[in-house]
Amino acid sequence: MNNNNPSCNFGCLPPEYSSYKNSDIVILPVPFDKTSSWIKGSAKGPRAIINASGNMELYDIETASEVYKKGIHTSKEIVSDNSLEMINKVQRNVGKLLSDGKFAVVLGGEHTVLLGSVKAHAEHFNNMSILHLDAHSDMRDSYEGDKYSHACVMARAKEMTGNIVSVGIRSMDSSELKNIDKKKIFYASAIRESEGWIKKVVRKLSKNVYVTIDLDVFDPSIMPSTGTPEPGGLGWYEVIDLLEHVSESKDIIGFDVAELCPNKNNAAPDFLAAKLIYKLLSFKFA
Repeated sequence: MNNNNPSCNFGCLPPEYSSYKNSDIVILPVPFDKTSSWIKGSAKGPRAIINASGNMELYDIETASEVYKKGIHTSKEIVSDNSLEMINKVQRNVGKLLSDGKFAVVLGGEHTVLLGSVKAHAEHFNNMSILHLDAHSDMRDSYEGDKYSHACVMARAKEMTGNIVSVGIRSMDSSELKNIDKKKIFYASAIRESEGWIKKVVRKLSKNVYVTIDLDVFDPSIMPSTGTPEPGGLGWYEVIDLLEHVSESKDIIGFDVAELCPNKNNAAPDFLAAKLIYKLLSFKFA
């Protein structure tokens, strides 16, 4: 496919496969970028991902499926410049989607967007755990006086559901150690030395799994366009293999993808994010 229409929906799908009524899946863009502490620009992430998605081939080789035929509706953006207001708006919108029987995909924006989605999913699903893919543990209690900073997002998520399994971590503050379950954190350096790490991750997860992906989990060589890039990240197939195994063993109930800061001179990271979303949907629905 080759599409550069800035008003396109996710996948640039015709109404037959993108109307709300006909869709099992809903993409919810949340261009929120209030607490980013280094590189700004993640508010432009959702639109960049959606635009890039119009250039994907819609047949998935690994699953031999065309998940777009399940229907993928792109919702209106949730706009706010206040963290708590944004979280509440996301919670209400995702809650409505779940009540309507839809599968929700939230696009950040900064990683704080996950909190409203996690709240809504925790209200609808029992025995829920979070699979957290990230370069940073994000377990500070507060950062620069803000308990809802992107640097504290997993500490707030832990208050909603205690079962969090973090993968790809390679940066943290010493104050976060007290909030971390050492048995449920898989550092990027340790992953490279362990052949069986994926099975270990899967065993730590409960039946219902919410997946939250900060794109800086990837190595900057393939994902340079993030708010806080960290060297030594995971590769494409490490992440994809993990998500495939989780989808085979558990029930993925929803997910978010956050922290893309688009670079107008390099569209590859935008496409990676779009492909990642489509790939995870393919694993879920194939």
